Parts: sequence; structure tokens; C-alpha cells
Amino acid sequence: MKAELIVRRGVLAFAFAGLFTGGAYAQSQDPTPQQQDVQSDKKEIRNDKTDLAKDRADRNADQRDINHDKRDLSKDRADRNADQKDINHDRRDLNKDRADRNADQRDINKDKGKLASDVKQYGANSTQAQADRKDLRADRTDRNKDQRDINHDRTDLNKDRVDRNADQRDINHDKKDLATDRKDRNKDQKDINKDKKDLHKDRKDLRQDRRGHK
Repeated sequence: MKAELIVRRGVLAFAFAGLFTGGAYAQSQDPTPQQQDVQSDKKEIRNDKTDLAKDRADRNADQRDINHDKRDLSKDRADRNADQKDINHDRRDLNKDRADRNADQRDINKDKGKLASDVKQYGANSTQAQADRKDLRADRTDRNKDQRDINHDRTDLNKDRVDRNADQRDINHDKKDLATDRKDRNKDQKDINKDKKDLHKDRKDLRQDRRGHK
């Protein structure tokens, strides 16, 4: 009798163990809707964190580009302003050298007239004629030097204008880059704000799903 009782108890214990094992297996194989929601929420949170990290990296890269563009813009403006100062200086030099050249030419014309008069009055080899020729040579030397200065001023002026125009093009390019990078940075910031909202919402959903929507 005792042996039969022991056998019955063993059969019942085995049956219960089988049911428990089967239930646990079924539970591991087929998660409940609540577990599925929790797993889905966790996956969405991971995706939100990935998106947030990526958008922050993009925003920071855009901010570095903006800072770089600002430095370039400031430098190009300084170069453009320096070139403009050089242009203004070249113009003043050019005007002064032209005035000197024109004054020398007037002196030459005056010396020629005086030489012709002295030759006629005192002779070609007279002291007066020789002095006039000396003055004429000196004025021609000054006139030629002023003309070389004028040519040099023109070269400088043209070069400085080319540099100024190149700097202005760089400034315009920097402004476009700066505007583009600011637009990208602002878009990334909007994405970051959206990612934060999504992350907050998904965390809230996870808490609700864990409580069983209670």
C-alpha cells in the first residue's frame, strides 16, 4: 500500500514538473503582448539614443565649421581692407608722381625755350647755353624717374586691385558657407530636440508597459 502511494505521488510530481517546464518553455518561446511591448520600447529607446548621438555629432561638426567660417571671414575682411588701404595709397602715389612728371615736363619745355633763346642770343657754346642744357638734362632725368614711378604705381595698383577683388570673392564665398553651415546646424538642433522628445516618449511608454498599462 505504501509502495503504491509512493508511486502515485511520484507520478503526480512528474506530471506537475512537466507542466511547469512546458509552461516555462512556452513562455520563453511566445512572449506575452506586454513583454513584446517592453522589448519594442527598449529597441526604440536604443534607436533614439543612436539618432540623438548622431545628430549631436552632426550639430557639433556644423558648429566647428561655423567657427572656422567666421575665422576665414574675419581674415579675408582684414585682407580686403588692407588691400583697399594699399589701393588708396597707390592712388595717392600715382597722383603725386603724375603731378611731378607734369611739372618736370613743363620745366623741360621751359628749358628748351630758354636754350633756344640763349643759343640765338649768346651762341650754341655759350655759358648760358651750356647751363640751359644742364638744366634740361636734369629735368629730363627727373621726368623719366617720375614716369618710372608712375609705371611702378600702376603695377602696384593693378596688383592690389586683383588682390582686393580676390579677397572680396573669398568674403562672398565665406558668407555663403557660413549661411549654409548655420542652416545645417539649426536643422541638426531641431533633430536633436525631436530626438529628445521621442526618447522621452519611448521611456514613458516603457514605464507604462512594464506596469502593464496600469
